[in-house]
Amino acid sequence: MKNLKSLALVAVMAIATVMSAFAKDKPDVYILATGGTIAGTGASAVASGYTAGQVAIESLISAVPHLRDLANITGEQIVSIGSQDMNDQVWLTLAKRINELLASDDIDGIVITHGTDTMEETAYFLNLTVHSNKPVVLTGAMRPSTALSADGPLNLYNAVATAASPSAKDRGVMVVMNGLILGAHGTQKMNTLSVQTFQDPDGGPLGYVYNSEPRWNLCTLKKHTTQSVFDVTNLDVLPKVGIVYSYSNVDADVMSPFLNPANGYQGVIHAGVGNGNIHKNIFPALDQARAQGIAVVRSSRLPTGPTTLYDEVDDEAHQFVASWELNPQKARVLLMLGLTKTHDWKELQKYFDEY
Repeated sequence: MKNLKSLALVAVMAIATVMSAFAKDKPDVYILATGGTIAGTGASAVASGYTAGQVAIESLISAVPHLRDLANITGEQIVSIGSQDMNDQVWLTLAKRINELLASDDIDGIVITHGTDTMEETAYFLNLTVHSNKPVVLTGAMRPSTALSADGPLNLYNAVATAASPSAKDRGVMVVMNGLILGAHGTQKMNTLSVQTFQDPDGGPLGYVYNSEPRWNLCTLKKHTTQSVFDVTNLDVLPKVGIVYSYSNVDADVMSPFLNPANGYQGVIHAGVGNGNIHKNIFPALDQARAQGIAVVRSSRLPTGPTTLYDEVDDEAHQFVASWELNPQKARVLLMLGLTKTHDWKELQKYFDEY
């Protein structure tokens, strides 16, 4: 009897060892949830109207059982908000948590579920503050989880497939939506309703997901992740930067909040017309901002094309910075991080040239 018990124990241990080895054959992907439409619920499967951030991460994972065919999955709820309410504190929390997780040999990739409204900004912030070559992928949905044709489950599956792939290393932070893999630098939300809303209108997608595997066409030459000089490890707040939107007959008083020292602005992004051009009514206020030590970056309200140095404005004469391919909301992200390193406009321009 004793020998039988010993044999049984050995058999159990052998099975456990085999199962453990089998589990380790799959990559380990950690999912961080922030809410958004992918976790939204509505009263009707066919009518508009829903509340974002209602479904917890474990329920999202359970709704896509095939995820566990791709990787060993762990989920963690960071916040439960619509991404219209995204803020600096959540960004700092995400960056610090991701850096902590990816420092472990036990984690091979990160997926972040996120609302689509500000996904491009969060992706770009993490592209500059995550210091790992392991894949970090954001995904979300344009339709809530209760919709008749919800896009969230397949987006989550494709995001995990990308994060689990060794081929996704060294590509920077990515957005995976509706089958496309997009780089954080160029991706934009282009449509208010379409499931194909995310595009890179200047550079194109990095690749796509097919049969549970990422397939690659492009790579970015911009600095990111392991090449980035920006470190938020010891930061609790970010420099305050705002955006002023230009339009016909814009009046100078739109700059008043930025020029009031009590409001604490360290930088302003000008979303200009055309190639970042500036209306004569607002030009003196931007010069005043520079005189007060506030950094000024010229971007454009147009969806494609760079805001270039000198073509419309003599940037050097006014100590303005040109954003190149970055739209106003991403220019704001880079300027906030740039201001943690320097207030020299020439050094800030170098960041915009490189990142």
